[in-house]
Amino acid sequence: MHYYITGDTHGDFSRIAEFCELNGTDIEDVMIILGDAGINYYLDKRDEDLKNELLGLPITLFCIHGNHEARPLEANGDYEEILWKGGLVYAEEDYPNILFAKDGEIYDFNGKSVIAIGGAYSVDKFYRLSSGLQWFDSEQPDEETKVYVEKQLESRQWEIDIVLSHTAPIEAEPVWSFIPGIDQQSVDKSTEKWLQSIYDRLELKEGWYAGHYHVESYECDIRIMFEDYDEICEETD
Repeated sequence: MHYYITGDTHGDFSRIAEFCELNGTDIEDVMIILGDAGINYYLDKRDEDLKNELLGLPITLFCIHGNHEARPLEANGDYEEILWKGGLVYAEEDYPNILFAKDGEIYDFNGKSVIAIGGAYSVDKFYRLSSGLQWFDSEQPDEETKVYVEKQLESRQWEIDIVLSHTAPIEAEPVWSFIPGIDQQSVDKSTEKWLQSIYDRLELKEGWYAGHYHVESYECDIRIMFEDYDEICEETD
């Protein structure tokens, strides 16, 4: 059983299908999507069609919450919380290989403690609103979620093996990749600043992985991923 990891997919899983074929995966293997999977985006039959398509993938998708998708309980579907790898996930009975992380939950990946912290601000918010595209006002973690995340880390004496987030602590942002023409003074950086406060307190034993920026980057010991892949651990019999 392998735990793979990659960046945003935005509803296009063709490269994931190719990865599965090249690596001979099966449903016991896990592919972590670092946010913006795009499975709960349209909130209509198009989401259902995509989920039916993903049923054919020989892998289990474990999705961190991004800013270009609804939170599962706000999406169209029959999501419920179930226990998986020691933590709660959102899942649907009809789509057992599609799982969504609950922010602040700590999972056990072959003895490694792994916390999920999703969400980010959309720099294209006003474009999407003016163009009739989907935008989700719950895209960033709210105060209740932040309190829960910190209590979870406190229960572990602020020691964790791996962090999976969508955006990154502010000091690790790849500023060289920012979209030209967007006034960064207008961008809400509250989530990145909060993640930085976590990073500054955390004893991180292995690594921090993030998506969101659509680049490959390594800043401040934090790996930002897009279309690259890695394997964070493997379970053997």
